[in-house]
Amino acid sequence: MQLLKETRTPIAGPPKHPRRVDYEYERAGTASIFMFCEPLAGWRQVSVRERRTKVDWAQEMEHLLRTRYRSAKKVILVCDNLNTHTKGAFYAAFEPATARSLVRRLEFCHTPKHGSWLNIAENELSAMTRQCVTGRRFAAVEELRAQTTAWHEHSNARQRTVDWQFKVDDARVKLKSIYPKLEV
Repeated sequence: MQLLKETRTPIAGPPKHPRRVDYEYERAGTASIFMFCEPLAGWRQVSVRERRTKVDWAQEMEHLLRTRYRSAKKVILVCDNLNTHTKGAFYAAFEPATARSLVRRLEFCHTPKHGSWLNIAENELSAMTRQCVTGRRFAAVEELRAQTTAWHEHSNARQRTVDWQFKVDDARVKLKSIYPKLEV
């Protein structure tokens, strides 16, 4: 996401008029948003970082395994086919013994190529973008982080779960070009 600074202070609008914002802005770099969710529990977490690298992703995953999933022996991780979502990312970020212990606790389940919209985290990211980010300018990573944290804490407090109704049989019909052919 682009970080944008205001070049002129917005003017608060009177009760019957919207606030006035200058179209001009100053580019202040970029930030990467990581979305993690547990759809049946109604839990999501948004993390904002300066970059989106393998190491950043592995550190975010390690944090989740160390905190939220510390007692889980195995975690099923549904993710898209992004080049950072690999077992190798852990070996780039941690010592081999640590990386191996983390990878052994994960079961990777990748969404089909060109089917990342099937990843519920992508849907949550879309909702967060519409509800929290769209139409706003953030000048710094800290500002974006504070707003996205407030969003996920509010959403988690409401325990908004995901009622996913797209079944595998429906997927094989509607997405036959994405799913492999099954020979019976």
